[in-house]
Amino acid sequence: MKCFFHDTVKIPVGEVMLEGEFTLPQDAGSIVVFSHASSRSRFSRRYQKIARELQHLGYGTLLLDLLTEQEDAAYYYTRCDIELLTRRLTGVTEWLEGYEPAAHLGIGYLAAGTGAAAALRAAYYLPHVLAVVCHGGRPDMADDILSKVETPVLLIAGDLDQDMLEHNRFAMEKLQCRKKLVEIKGAGQLFVENDAIARVTAEAISWFNHYLHVPKPVPKYVPRQVPRLQVL
Repeated sequence: MKCFFHDTVKIPVGEVMLEGEFTLPQDAGSIVVFSHASSRSRFSRRYQKIARELQHLGYGTLLLDLLTEQEDAAYYYTRCDIELLTRRLTGVTEWLEGYEPAAHLGIGYLAAGTGAAAALRAAYYLPHVLAVVCHGGRPDMADDILSKVETPVLLIAGDLDQDMLEHNRFAMEKLQCRKKLVEIKGAGQLFVENDAIARVTAEAISWFNHYLHVPKPVPKYVPRQVPRLQVL
């Protein structure tokens, strides 16, 4: 039986404190950071189920909220502010590298919605991120850097949501890294149909097993400069 270390963490990023659930199995070599544009995603049963599957396979997980409750109330303006979400995710990633239980771990992202664009941008700015999986996401909203991303990227979309599928096909054409687009038959954006979320989980695990499961020691790096937010 695996032993797990668990901690509810508060992460300072800029002027806000983000909350997350950090879980680390014994002998884990890597961690999956969940990237969702919400203040309550860490309580989602779907995401908790995916996290448990990853944990039992030996991955650490950080179920994370990229927005505060006050920001989430503004909904459209904050959830679609890709620059803000990117700065939050890069800040969290850099915090993880200084957090003793996680300092040695390889890092991957599991993203949804506009959090997918933030994950791709963060992977561009932090090229030592080893893998990105986007499910039901908007990778097209990172259009300006898609061709420059070096991290392996898996895109997952349901075939019942044609708009979302087209957004992912667009991103797939732009990406020049190792990439794959999986279309889940009979599923919409949220993958609530039948066993859709189980299929998403299986595809994500397969990608992480290939690119994240046995990471090499992470070399020292010089991150690309993240643009600063402009206060209007």
